[in-house]
Amino acid sequence: MTYPVTKSAAAAPKGDARATRVGRPNASWALPGVLFFTFFAVVPMALAVYLSFTDWNGLGDPGFVGLENWKNLFTDPQLMHSLFITVLLTVVSWAFQTVISLLLGVWAAGKQRNRAVLSAIFFVPFLLSSTAIALLFFALLDPNYGVIKGDTLGTTSGAFLAIVFVGAWQFIPFHTLIYQGGARQIPEVLYQAAAIDGASGLRQFFSITLPQLRHTMAMSGVLMVVGSLTYFETVLILTQGGPGTDTKILPYLMYEAGFRSYDYGYASAVATFLVIAATGLSLLLIRLTGFGKMNSVREGM
Repeated sequence: MTYPVTKSAAAAPKGDARATRVGRPNASWALPGVLFFTFFAVVPMALAVYLSFTDWNGLGDPGFVGLENWKNLFTDPQLMHSLFITVLLTVVSWAFQTVISLLLGVWAAGKQRNRAVLSAIFFVPFLLSSTAIALLFFALLDPNYGVIKGDTLGTTSGAFLAIVFVGAWQFIPFHTLIYQGGARQIPEVLYQAAAIDGASGLRQFFSITLPQLRHTMAMSGVLMVVGSLTYFETVLILTQGGPGTDTKILPYLMYEAGFRSYDYGYASAVATFLVIAATGLSLLLIRLTGFGKMNSVREGM
């Protein structure tokens, strides 16, 4: 296959590589994004790392204390409890959201009637803010005026499952959209060949759809894990870490240390630990799933 060459590129000397890069943007196009990421991500993370080695209550100048905050962090019994709750919430949320969003995404990629309208309706919860959604469900779960009788948020299992459900209600539409895009990239010829061989729809799903969506599942899983590890607004509004400390996840532990105890050095240590854990877990998932070795830009090819 041949491609048209512009006059400037054809008239340029053979050794001039710049003339052949027709329409390719230069590095300056990335400058706004790089500056935004630097000021709103890199700089705050660097400040949090610095504060994790200081003793600061929000007033005056931070005092350097070395590894004192980190020693307190790894000897704090609340850390292991919060870490366990965070990991449990992450695993349950991942399993619950993956199954539903995968099935909805594969269905939405089909040719059913009213599919586009229903897909748009499913996506509405993701457009709302986490705070608004948490306030909505807090009113719905009110033991006196809510739609569910009984103190759901006052029990350990009820509070935990409420957090899982509210998070799933908000973020399943986003992951459904990811699976919908991945399912649409699967070559139709695979299903046609399977149908000729007499494979049922269920067999096609497990033998074609799931294997072809392995990289999509890896990407969606990483987003779910990172999102679950940084979950905060819903816990703050629905349970405030309760009942007792049964839903006190790591971000809420950080919030209590910083905005209730005014120990910003220790809170920064928790925040830095959370960033390191989320980054390490994401890299591990990418390595185990083989997502980083994917060469094709299209599923199934």
